[in-house]
Amino acid sequence: MTRTFLLLQLDSEGAPYSDIADVLQNMGFRPEIRGYDFVYDWGRRITVPESLDLADRIHAALHGKRVGFRIETTDD
Repeated sequence: MTRTFLLLQLDSEGAPYSDIADVLQNMGFRPEIRGYDFVYDWGRRITVPESLDLADRIHAALHGKRVGFRIETTDD
């Protein structure tokens, strides 16, 4: 099963964390406490293009909010 972990880098001049959390949870992410901020559970194995598509959707959703992010996708 594939999961994508998301680590955020917030800017004090950017959007509030609660707004960012709402955006990401509406995309299907859930809060994570073990080294990452959020996780997306795909429920299956995915392809590289699917992973890249998710990264593009994250980028678009956070555009203009002054948030940096790092993703890591793993198969368990």
